[in-house]
Amino acid sequence: TSPNKEEAAKEIGADTFVVSTNPESMNAAGMSLDLILNTVSANHDLNHYLPLLANKGVLVQMGLVLTPHPVVQAPLMFRKLTIAGSLIGGLPETQACIDFCSKHKIVPKIKIVTAKDLGSVYKELQAKNDSIVRNVLDIEASM
Repeated sequence: TSPNKEEAAKEIGADTFVVSTNPESMNAAGMSLDLILNTVSANHDLNHYLPLLANKGVLVQMGLVLTPHPVVQAPLMFRKLTIAGSLIGGLPETQACIDFCSKHKIVPKIKIVTAKDLGSVYKELQAKNDSIVRNVLDIEASM
């Protein structure tokens, strides 16, 4: 992620922050994570993130990428790492996620937008999607 998200991430409860483009940050966080939820839906190298996982750690692919992801197998085998995939869960999984967020006071920063704002929102996301703010479409106000 980009360094300009650190303050916002810590505001919503992050204990630590890793900048994946910074080798020192990546080295400092080495083998510190049990789980990575990878929501990136663009072509990227999974091998870059495997050193962050502790032994028996799991990287879950949630962002759909249609190109192959080559993975170096030795770390998977020697460190017992797992790569899994998951689509969006059903109602019970969604409720469990909402309950977890409520319990741990994890609240996203949102911006309510209407249909007339979608063009500018799309341009912002296309230019550089490094905002921690999530856009929420107000359908009723759009009519």
